[in-house]
Amino acid sequence: MIARPSLLTLTAGVAAMAVLANGVSLASPTAAAPEAPQTRLGNSIGQELGARDQAAARRNRALELREQAAKATEARIKAQLEAQQQTAPATPAAGGKPGDTPDQYADLARIYQAMKPAKAAVVFEQLDLDVQMRIAQQMRERSTALILAAMTPRAAATLSMALARRMAITPRPAAPQRKPAPG
Repeated sequence: MIARPSLLTLTAGVAAMAVLANGVSLASPTAAAPEAPQTRLGNSIGQELGARDQAAARRNRALELREQAAKATEARIKAQLEAQQQTAPATPAAGGKPGDTPDQYADLARIYQAMKPAKAAVVFEQLDLDVQMRIAQQMRERSTALILAAMTPRAAATLSMALARRMAITPRPAAPQRKPAPG
């Protein structure tokens, strides 16, 4: 007679085979676990993370571009300074004094034009006549007139004479005359 295996022995054998099969399936790299379907919350989080990553990438690109622009500007300014330093000692400014530049007088003219005429006149009278004249030439006529009106009569007359002499030396071109309309 054949002996029948007991139910306990069969169960133990099947359990052992199941453990062995599970171990082999876990160790196998080709068997990937199926991905669970994402929920709406999972999709929303994924989209927000993607949008945040894209925004960070855009910010990083913008920062890189700004840095490149700053480096290029710095190099351009250095080149301009070197060029100015090479040409500055060779040719003094048109004003005759080294260090005097036309832009310097234009800046001062804008400053005096922005001031109240009475206060500007007090300071303006203290300047050298040559400096007064150069600044006044850079100013609008209306501003010059208001400052001259606020100056002492002697200082205003001196500056007016200097300006008149300067204009006589470098006459302005006359305005073209219009032909009278046939009537």
